[in-house]
Amino acid sequence: MTQQNNNPGTNKVWFITGSSRGFGRVWTEAALKRGDKVAATARQLTSIADLKEKYGEHVLTLELDVTNAGQVKTVVEQAHAHFGRLDIVLNNAGYSLVGTIEEANADEIRAMYETNVLGPVAVIQAALPLLRKQGGGHILGTSSNLGHVVLPVIGYYCSSKWAFEAIHESLAAEVEAFGIKVTIIEPGAYATEFGSPESLKFAAGLDIYQDFKTQFFNSLSEMERGDPNATSEAIFKVVDAENPPLRINLGSHNLPWTRTAYAERLASWEEWDQVSAAAQGNTK
Repeated sequence: MTQQNNNPGTNKVWFITGSSRGFGRVWTEAALKRGDKVAATARQLTSIADLKEKYGEHVLTLELDVTNAGQVKTVVEQAHAHFGRLDIVLNNAGYSLVGTIEEANADEIRAMYETNVLGPVAVIQAALPLLRKQGGGHILGTSSNLGHVVLPVIGYYCSSKWAFEAIHESLAAEVEAFGIKVTIIEPGAYATEFGSPESLKFAAGLDIYQDFKTQFFNSLSEMERGDPNATSEAIFKVVDAENPPLRINLGSHNLPWTRTAYAERLASWEEWDQVSAAAQGNTK
């Protein structure tokens, strides 16, 4: 069995969705390696069975489909009862729908929102009564830099992250009085399994967009990707902080891109401000 790190500054209890791959897997193992305890969840229990072999009683592996609100409530309560508390609730499960705005159909969009938006909400709603009762906790949500900027072809995925951001920002104001903290994690491009078939669903394509999408995917393939294993220390700094941020970027490219996007928005709003102000009407 893996030797545990008994660092007295850790000893936190985590609840993590989407622990089987990507950031969820990286952060689950990193937390366990530093001596914390983790309730690790995945849609298929077999995908995280090896965690139990490696980390023994420090990990509780649970099967969870975040789109099943009843199962979410049961599993969150089971994890809390098992460890006696939950210090960190990390919503990480999600996937991307690939398709232009015209191509994706309503069922595909709805299914992605069930996982990316309503799933995290179910986890939050199940956890909040427990966190209030224990006197506090920290809710983390894995969003994306695409919660502030947008790319074509994955516009519906971007929209789910914009919704995710709004929900968590509102939540932070609502639960502050209960001693519950909220942080939105915003990774840039990383070399995770996010591009795997398990993390992507493709809408049926229309020929008219084929050349555009080919150029788009070529540009994505040239994008520099970070090392996901380098992100764990940033996450630990956030959860160990007395006053953690509402948002934190992961990666060096996010902030310049976001600065540019917001500068362009501000410039456009300023340019049209007289038209906007006139739309207020005569308020005297």
